[in-house]
Amino acid sequence: MLRRIADRRIQRLLVETGKSLAHDPERKGKPLWGPLKGYRSIRAAGQRYRLLYRIEQGRVVVWVVAAGIRKEGDGTDVYALARRLLRHGLL
Repeated sequence: MLRRIADRRIQRLLVETGKSLAHDPERKGKPLWGPLKGYRSIRAAGQRYRLLYRIEQGRVVVWVVAAGIRKEGDGTDVYALARRLLRHGLL
């Protein structure tokens, strides 16, 4: 998903946000609900992009599972893409 974002500056900001999750990931972002329950979302790159992630308890492991723009109602919305991946067993 990161490679599909053409703007290298946005890619860099998303990577930096992902790296910031190394410290206190539970305090960053917000918990998701519905089909994405168990995952969290953090805003990145000017608040328009989101990183969706999951925290493994017992170890300091953060899995970033999706990155993209929040476009509610659009098929390319990062949450819609994550729900499709989840439905297909890819998350």
